[in-house]
Amino acid sequence: MLEISTDNELKLNDILNRYTAEEGNIISLLQDTQDVFGYIPEKSVGWFSKKLDIPESRFYGVITFYAQFHMHPRGRNLITACCGTACHVRGSDRLINSIQTELKLPEGKETTEDGEYTLEKVACVGACSIAPVVIINKKVFGEMTINRLMKELKGKKVEE
Repeated sequence: MLEISTDNELKLNDILNRYTAEEGNIISLLQDTQDVFGYIPEKSVGWFSKKLDIPESRFYGVITFYAQFHMHPRGRNLITACCGTACHVRGSDRLINSIQTELKLPEGKETTEDGEYTLEKVACVGACSIAPVVIINKKVFGEMTINRLMKELKGKKVEE
């Protein structure tokens, strides 16, 4: 969790100054915060709430409404697995289970202990014709099989 150290307070003040100068909105403030920290730390929400006299609930309403915002640190490598109907029918559950096993992801966790990988499950990526779909670091892999998936994951581990 973010500690409000002098360095972090400087970062938050910089975001606040941009927000005020540009007459920004909560979304732009949260986007800037996530760009700086990689996620939106809970303590930053409280900090902005006090500085701007905006209830924390307004911030959390925006954070939870938009899928782009994340309240926890994410891995350096992002794996997005489609769980839509076409992908599900074509085996996305098996792919997800294989990813969780390969990365040794604890039950209920999205990010590996070492912070290298985050597994994100989404309702649909809109590529049903090439189901099942897995996206690794913004590269789309259609008609994914467990063997191809394991090769891709092992390749990422070698690149590190």
